[in-house]
Amino acid sequence: MIPTTEPFTSLGFTHAGGGGGETVGPARLAVTGKNAIVDWVLVELRSATTPTQVVATRSALLERDGDIIGTNGYPRLLFSVPAGNYHVSVRHRNHFGAMTATSVTLDANESGVDFTQSSTSTYGTGAQTTLSNGRRALWSGNVLLDATLRYVGAQNDRDPILSAIGGSTPTTTIAGYRVEDVNLDGLVRYVGANNDRDPVLQNIGGSVPTATRTQQLP
Repeated sequence: MIPTTEPFTSLGFTHAGGGGGETVGPARLAVTGKNAIVDWVLVELRSATTPTQVVATRSALLERDGDIIGTNGYPRLLFSVPAGNYHVSVRHRNHFGAMTATSVTLDANESGVDFTQSSTSTYGTGAQTTLSNGRRALWSGNVLLDATLRYVGAQNDRDPILSAIGGSTPTTTIAGYRVEDVNLDGLVRYVGANNDRDPVLQNIGGSVPTATRTQQLP
């Protein structure tokens, strides 16, 4: 179900510095095992002094083992910017983005930025969730692609899931590469096992449905 052209342009994400329109061939998507491609992500380089300013973006591929690689197959992402210090952020079609708390020196010697490690400080407070294995991950459930995760009330992220399956029969499901597929299993479900609305409630705290969570990107 993974599209061969990056999905972020059509979803309204902003590109900069030559990013946007990236494509990947069917043969790369057919790879299995730990290097199988499981989704697209958007990587941003932001100004070291003004982190609200996005200097360059690249739509990249996420492998099953957690690596982010370029569509050209290189283990590094290539940006048309001078070597120097940048904040690095990672974004996804229905997860909150996360950004390094401080700028990172990016040049020929940089081996990578690991957002799964607690030692990688991120901007803001609680920008990522912690998985059962201790690794860090992005918060899921941002179906409306805004900066606030809501379960109830105006502009909530639950209602679009019901609307996607028809709006009247909550047991209906729909398959496809969609922002409403919060748990990324290829099916949009509103009720039952592995449904897509429960993670929204869990990620705002799990007990108070009126609670909200805010994305920690400047």
